[in-house]
Parts: sequence; structure tokens; C-alpha cells
Amino acid sequence: MTVLITHEDQLQKAPSFALQSALEAAEKSARTSAYAPETLRAYAHDWQAFCRWCQDHETVPLPAAPPVVAAWLHSLASQFSRSALNRRLAAIGYQHRMRGLEWSAGHAAIRTTLRATGRLYGASQKQAAALTSQELRKLVVPEQNKTAETFADVRDRALLLVGFAGALRRSELVSLMTDTTWITGAGLKIRIARSKTDPESRGEDIFIPRGRRRETCPVLALEHWLKKAEITEGALFRSVNRWGQVGRDALHPDAVRQILLRRAKAVGLKVPSGERLSPHGLRAGFVTEAFRADARDEQIMAHTRHRDLRTMRRYVRRARLDLDSPARLLDL
Repeated sequence: MTVLITHEDQLQKAPSFALQSALEAAEKSARTSAYAPETLRAYAHDWQAFCRWCQDHETVPLPAAPPVVAAWLHSLASQFSRSALNRRLAAIGYQHRMRGLEWSAGHAAIRTTLRATGRLYGASQKQAAALTSQELRKLVVPEQNKTAETFADVRDRALLLVGFAGALRRSELVSLMTDTTWITGAGLKIRIARSKTDPESRGEDIFIPRGRRRETCPVLALEHWLKKAEITEGALFRSVNRWGQVGRDALHPDAVRQILLRRAKAVGLKVPSGERLSPHGLRAGFVTEAFRADARDEQIMAHTRHRDLRTMRRYVRRARLDLDSPARLLDL
């Protein structure tokens, strides 16, 4: 006699050790690989902050009652922007999803509180200032009276020029390795193994041609850095201590921001009021300059790896602002 084992019967049976291990591995993979490392670090930091607040107010963080979440966000509203509050809200949602708990970020208590805090504390969010070739030249070309460049100077020039010409995010920039970067006679080929818009790690290739000017050519700058630092394998961009010793590990993504701010301060580079100096300005600057040079949308998006035309167009609108102003038609 044939015995049929139904799906319900299988579910009622205790999973074997092998099945349990497979389930745990799949859960761990879903918990980590589906999100960028920077996102997971930010979520962990936000979740710890929420747990501490709940402990201080004698309430439980899981499952989080929407009014409790709304109260926490309200307590932060005077210190953080709306985007920062949204990230903290996403961190709470992530913890609930990973534990199979019901969660709705659109609950009326949360939605109403965010709207109210926006009216009370809302301020226009500062966009990253677009850093074009003109600004990059100020940041990377050595001063004429400077006697000798340090290891950090050589690294910083290569870092910023490759970041700008490749329209790379800072996480992508510090993740560049010798086995995913190839210098050829024509330029620099980069294999980006994983990025914000490629969470499945399919990988994408971009190409940076050699520059027109020797002092701002990203390929020459990278060649000079690798030769000076004697880097033949591993991460391209690494720490340099005060004695000029080059580290072995890749820079932290935030190091790109610190390098940019330090060099901008050293050369007195200022950005327009209402904007902020940020590594994201390298991507914004690339789009701005490429658009002004009449590059097509598909050309820009293929290089920047934008998936959404509207996102890329935000940079273009800023670049067109002075070109499309109807005030040009006035007889003034």
C-alpha cells in the first residue's frame, strides 16, 4: 500500500538537522546579503538608539507600538532631518520584518507625527554641491610652491579623480581592488562587483579614458599612487599614517568624506549657500558636467548606473536651472 505524505504532514514533522541548517543559512543570507553593508550598519546603530530610548521610558522595543515609535521620532525631530527620521523608521521596520512581526510604517500615529514635526522643525534639506572639473582641479593640483607631495597627497588625488571620472559612490570607491581594476593603454576598466543599484551582485563594468591633462588624468594619478605605495594586490585605496606608512586594509567609506573636507579646507574651497560638501557631489558633478557637454541621458545613466531616469534627472534639472530660466527673455 502506498502512503501519501502531504505538505501539511511535512510541516508537522520536526525538521532534520540538515534542513534546519539550510533554513538558518537562508535566513542569515536574507538578513545580510539583501542589504548593503552601510545600510545594515546604519540600521544597527539606529536600532540600538531606539532600544536605549525604550529602556529609559520603560517600554518594549519589540513589537513596537506605533505611538511609541511616533514619540521617539518626535523626540529626535529637532536634531535630525526628515530623511534621517525616515532611515530610523526603516531600521525599526527592518527588525520587525526579520522577526516575522507585523509592521506598518504608514500607521496614522507615525504619519501624523512626521507631518507635524515637518511643520515645526522642517527645513529644506541641503543637497550635495556638484563638484565639477573646475572644483576638482583646485582640490588635486599641487600648489606650485609646495616642495614635495606626501603619500596621502598622491592617494587623495587618485581617489578623488577616479571617484569623479567614474561617478562612483564612496562605498564603491573604497571597494576597488587590484583584481577588479585594469589599467590599459586607453584608460581604466573597473569591475564594480556590487553596488547600491546591484544588490544581487551581478557586477557592472565602467571605463574611464585617459584625461586630456596630465595633472588631472585619473589613470595617471592611479598609476602614480599604486607605484609609489607599492600596491600590487588587494585594496587600491588604503590608510596612510603620519609617518607615510601605507596600511593593508581598504579605507572606510567615511574616510572619503573626511579626505574631501580636509582638502577643501586646505585650498579654501567653498560651496554655494544652501548646499553641502559631500562625496556624493562627485557623482552630481559628473552628471552636471556630462549634461552640459551634451551627453545623452542613456550615456550618463550607463556610466553612473542609475536605474531611475527621474533620479538622474534631478541632477540635470539643477544643471539646467540657469540655462532654462525665462528671466533670460527679459529686456534688462
